[in-house]
Order: sequence, then structure tokens, then C-alpha cells
Amino acid sequence: MVTANHDRATLDDLYATEGKAELIGGRIVHLMATGRRPNRVCGRIVRSLDDFSVEYGRGESFTATVAFAVPELPSGRRSFSPDASWYDGPFPANEMWFIEGPPTFAAEVRSESDYGPAAEEEMAEKRADYFTAGTLAVWDVNVRDECIRLYRPDDPQTPLVFRRGDTAHAEPAVPGWTIDVDGIFA
Repeated sequence: MVTANHDRATLDDLYATEGKAELIGGRIVHLMATGRRPNRVCGRIVRSLDDFSVEYGRGESFTATVAFAVPELPSGRRSFSPDASWYDGPFPANEMWFIEGPPTFAAEVRSESDYGPAAEEEMAEKRADYFTAGTLAVWDVNVRDECIRLYRPDDPQTPLVFRRGDTAHAEPAVPGWTIDVDGIFA
């Protein structure tokens, strides 16, 4: 962990941090590594988004290690590192830097520790931060129940639920992109 010479960590401190982390409330918050199944689910989502981007010539997909830097939100959050994401906006001049702005679409794939009342509250708070920052759609991917909940800022308490046999989407964030739920959880 990076030790900052000031009370609040900055994006510069986040750049210097090893491993996956986010900047929240002036603190570097390290994120846990994931297990095999959640990682495979993430990979399938990113691969499908990447294929879509190449085919349609817009946006880019990202894995969990990219950081999206945002102006400080009321919660104190300054960055996001979603498990899978898609971004359709301006890129930094220096391609080695974080992306300035929120992901257009974010997928949070649940790991072993992402279940229970405390985890539900934490995930709801993070979704609220995504929407405050300007993200257009967020997936809550429940690996245990094999379902995806699509949340949107216009009705953040009422998700659209996709289950096996369904074709999921991330409208309006990724217009035209779809993916079979069976393929995600195969």
C-alpha cells in the first residue's frame, strides 16, 4: 500500500498503488482478487463487449484493472474499477493514464464475499455513485443465482432481471449490444 505524505490520498497515490484499488473518501481502498467462476464470467462479458466494439466501431471494453477517475462525488469517491466495463467517450491523450469520467456501462460481478446484507448495502451505494457520476447502466451479476440485474439511473430501485434462457442487454448504455445469459454462465 502507498503511504501518502498528506491526510487524503490523491489520484497520484492511486497511480502508484499496486493491484486493483479505488479512491474513496481520500483513502485507497484495495479490492480483493476474485475466484475462478466470477473471473470467467467477467471475461465472457468483456470479450462480448470487445467484439461488439470492433464490429460496430464505437466504444471500448475494459477489464477490472482499468480505473475511471471522476470528480469527487458526495460520497467521497474519486474512481471506479468495475469488473467489466464499456466506455464510449474521449480518451486521455496519454494512453497510460486513467480514463477521465465514468464508465458508460459497468458490470459488477459478485465474488464469494459479495453476498449478505452488508454487501447488498455496499453494492447499492456503489450503484448510486455510478449514476451520480453519469454511468448509464450497471449490471449486478449474481454468479450463485445465475442472473443479471440491470439498473438504470431513471429507476435505480427497479432492476430489469435477466436469467438463463434470456438475452441480456445494457440499454441505453451500449445500444444494440446483446449477450445470451446462458453463454455468460456456461
